[in-house]
Order: sequence, then C-alpha cells, then structure tokens
Amino acid sequence: MAPNVLGNTLLLAEACIQPEDPNNNQIKANKSILNVRTTTAEPTATAIVTAAKTWAQVDDFQKTESSSSTRSSSSSSSSSYFQAALVWRNIIAFVYLHGGFLYGLYLAFTVAKGSTIVLAFVLGMFGAFGITAGAHRLWSHKAYKAKWPLRLILMISQTLAFQNSIYEWVRDHRVHHKFTDTDADPHNAKRGFFFSHIGWLMMKKHPDVREKGKTVDMADLETDPIVMFQKKYYAVLMPVFCFVIPTFLSYYFLDETFSNSWYIVAIFRYVLSLNGTWLVNSAAHIWGTKPYDRKISPTNSTFVAIAAVGEGWHNYHHVFPWDYKTSELGQYSTNFTTAVIDFFAWIGWAYDLKSVSDDMIKKRVLRTGDGSHPYSEEALREKMVDYINNLDHDNEKVVWGWDDHDMAEDDRRDATVSNKKE
Repeated sequence: MAPNVLGNTLLLAEACIQPEDPNNNQIKANKSILNVRTTTAEPTATAIVTAAKTWAQVDDFQKTESSSSTRSSSSSSSSSYFQAALVWRNIIAFVYLHGGFLYGLYLAFTVAKGSTIVLAFVLGMFGAFGITAGAHRLWSHKAYKAKWPLRLILMISQTLAFQNSIYEWVRDHRVHHKFTDTDADPHNAKRGFFFSHIGWLMMKKHPDVREKGKTVDMADLETDPIVMFQKKYYAVLMPVFCFVIPTFLSYYFLDETFSNSWYIVAIFRYVLSLNGTWLVNSAAHIWGTKPYDRKISPTNSTFVAIAAVGEGWHNYHHVFPWDYKTSELGQYSTNFTTAVIDFFAWIGWAYDLKSVSDDMIKKRVLRTGDGSHPYSEEALREKMVDYINNLDHDNEKVVWGWDDHDMAEDDRRDATVSNKKE
C-alpha cells in the first residue's frame, strides 16, 4: 500500500472503468482446447508441454485484453475531467520532495559527513519497519500479535515513515487486497506503472475506493489504544517524528549543517522510503514471476524484496496474506523484516506468528502456479517418470505407417501434421 503524503483529504486517487468481455468467449475457447489435450489417457511429455503452452496463450490473451481495455478507457476520458481530478497541492509537494531528494543525493556525495549518511540510513530502516512489520504485517493482515511495547515502537517508526496514520493505511490496504486491480483498488495496476507508483496520489479517489473502504471491518484497530492515539494526534506527531527530530539529531548531535541535515536526513531519507513502498504497488504488479497464482497481477520480485525490506514476494503474499513472512522461505537476506519479527518473537514481544504449511503451498502451486516454482518442475518430472515406467517397450507393436490399426493412440495424438487441408 502506497503512502498518503499530504493526508487523507489531500491524496486521492481516481480510477477509470475497464471494459471487459462479459462472456469471456476467447478465454473459454482456449481453455476448451486445453481440456481436450490434457484429459485423455495418461499424460505424456508432449501433452504436458502442450498444456503449459496453452495456458501461456490464455494468460497472454488476458494480458492483451487488459492492456487494450486500459487504452480504450484512457482515451475515452475527457481532458477537462482529467484536469479537474488532479490535486495540485500534492503534485507541487512531490516535485519539491523529489527535487530535494536529488539535491540531498548530491550533498551526500560531495560535502556531507559520513555520520550524517549513516544516521539517514538507520532512520530510514527504522521507519521502513514501521510500515512492513507494523502497518502491513501486524495491523493490516493480523499475521502475528504484538505486546504493547512493540506496538508502541512500531507506531513511532510508522509515524517517522509518514505514510498516513496506521488506521488509514490499514483501511486502504485491506481494500487493495479485497478488490485488487479494480476501480476500488486505490492504486489499480491496470492503469500502468506511473499511476500505480505515484500518479494515483496526484488524483482524487475513484468513488468505488471510498464506497468499498466503508465496508472494511476496522473494529480491531478501533479497540487498539495505540492506533487510535496516533490517529487522533497524527497532525502533530507526524511532522515532529518525520522531519523535526531527524533534522535536529543531525544538526545538533553530529554538528552537521542545517542544509545537509534537512535535505539528507529528512528529505532524502523520506523520499527513498516512499519509493521503496511504491515499488510494491507498481513493479511488483507488473514484472516478475507468479509461482503461486498465474491469474493475478501481483508478482514475485527479488529487486522489490530488497528495496522494500522483504515485501517483494508479492504473488505469494496475495495468495497467503496471513503469513507473517509474506514469503514462502523468509530468508533474512531478502526479507529483513522477518528477521526483526523473529527477534521480537525470541524476546517474547511478538507471538502467534502465522504461516502456511508446505503441503498447502505445494497444492496451490500445482493448481494455479505459472510453472516457475520448483514444485512445478518436480511434478513434471514425476509425471514423465511415471509415464516412462508404464511404457511396455518389449511388447510394443510394429506398425507399417499412419493408418495401421496397431498404432498407439498416444503416438497418433502427439504427432504433428503440417499444411493441413481444410
């Protein structure tokens, strides 16, 4: 879930309605071909490969339809309506923030102290954990439980990250999961990379986002005093934790210049964190693999996992959103947030860590995965070995040619016939 930079009344997203093929005729036709090819007799190596290719064609068709629908909807929108939907306060703020980011990057490489850069990195990571371990895994998905000292720490770090209050962040993120890639999705990835990355924050919300947001159950957060305290005093807490304290720490304790403190420790750190979160909404819905469900847009991306401290295993996460690791393996190298949660579980502050059984993962991979998961390769090998073991080469009948009645049905089905006469 991407952040709201200027508050819920200022950052709003407008999504267009996507035309669809109501009967899904082409998809049904493609899938019927798949059924004919894969339900006869025992599976063969050729049949397995053919099935995989046919599914790929179905997916390609769906992507093409989605792309053409997006272009059609975009072209039908009037320019006057588009301009009316823009939120110029946010656009100006983003221009300044990203300009300040570039200037902070320049200062970091030219005149800043090394200790200033280290401080910016430490605060950036601390804020990131408030989003990943706090607003996302703890409060949005209830993937684990936390005692009040950990919830307090995560509330402070989430405030430092400035991506709206926990309450609003969770509400929008739950809507995103329930209505992914629809008009009710605040950052609908079907509208392209720019919109899902930052553009949605420059426009007013689609009415569906507001309506569906009202249907989300938020009772668990409304009974959390730490969450509600932050929500009530967010307008005061956010500027202090996100901008004032970071600048003061660098300026006063590190004897850094005010300009370096502001543009590196405050602005550069903040914008870098924002874009790390935004990549989950954009890149991780466009590029990558889909080992667990090939029919949804979220993907697995190692690059995004590193940039967002563990949030890039997005195909897995949308299939199993209650897993506290947001990934199957949870290696610390590409999922440092899991290491943080495991540490607090070790000291007793985090508990009831939820995950997914290996058997459940395997069943889902074989049922809906795109074939990129090791389980898919394992299943293919098992089918091929089983097929080979069941061949009776010694008793195989010799045939004289195509229409010999002793010709095996598998051989006939798997043969290719080119230049067919209609």
